[in-house]
Amino acid sequence: MALILTTKTLPAAAAARPAAECLAAGGLVAFPTETVYGLGADGTNGEAIARLYEAKGRPSFNPLIAHVPTLEAAKHVAIFNEIALKLARAFWPGPLTLVLPKAHGCPVASLATAGLDTVAVRIPAHPVAQAILQALGAPIVAPSANRSGHVSPTTAAHVRHDLDGRIDMIVDGGPVSVGLESTIVGCIGAPTLLRPGGAPRADIEAVLGVTLGRIETAPGHDSPLAPGMLESHYAPKAAVRLAATTLDTNEALLAFGAPLPGARPERMLNLSPRGDLIEAAANLFGHLRALDETGAQTIAVMPIPAHGLGEAINDRLRRAAADRPA
Repeated sequence: MALILTTKTLPAAAAARPAAECLAAGGLVAFPTETVYGLGADGTNGEAIARLYEAKGRPSFNPLIAHVPTLEAAKHVAIFNEIALKLARAFWPGPLTLVLPKAHGCPVASLATAGLDTVAVRIPAHPVAQAILQALGAPIVAPSANRSGHVSPTTAAHVRHDLDGRIDMIVDGGPVSVGLESTIVGCIGAPTLLRPGGAPRADIEAVLGVTLGRIETAPGHDSPLAPGMLESHYAPKAAVRLAATTLDTNEALLAFGAPLPGARPERMLNLSPRGDLIEAAANLFGHLRALDETGAQTIAVMPIPAHGLGEAINDRLRRAAADRPA
């Protein structure tokens, strides 16, 4: 079983020390970020990263995000052009990941970058994540702390459900604040939205003064440029039916705003009764997990507006509803 440390009884710095020691020894540590819980490994340790892929059941062609504590540390990992620097200064620390050319002597192990000559990097805002990064003194590669393709975790309980017995430690920092993974922007040539997430597209475009290009999915079985680009991802066990305006008798309902008629209270959760997309983003993964536990074969999802964080919410739901790999 994983050792569990909780920041309810330990300050972040005190919890960070044993977590960093575990990572330095090649262990796997789940910890909170402002987006979702991450499953961390020392980004310079290829053997630890291989264990991470095995623990998640994650395809090794799917790259990982390198987390660092400061922009200065990020410059040892990646090469920043003016566009990347502008975004870093506007959004870091925070829910934005940049895909950039690797710096000369990049310390991140090639396994974590799936053999690409680029690296995904971000600075998390959560105090626990920051404390662990500062204590370790090395990049931490950290995908979401769940089994690959499943619903992302927003609490330590979600991590335990998926990974207990597969990892070494869980740092419980309570529920996360954003609830969606980071937005990923490629800064190789023209800036491109690779994955919508916790930083809305409109905010990024306002900083840059240009419209972002868009690549939505990884072509075929080639290495995706960034995490979260596989067509089927973030999936509960139940099937997911999108844009539902009616409800079948045996379906669970993921509502937004006023719920559909006929919803059974024990099989209905509302992302935001008042129609607030920030609240909906924070609730998305937790509500999908909870509805999955009802045993319903299908989760019907009411329409979600596509503006602001709605773009990222709809992206996650579309991938959750996609045909599953055989």
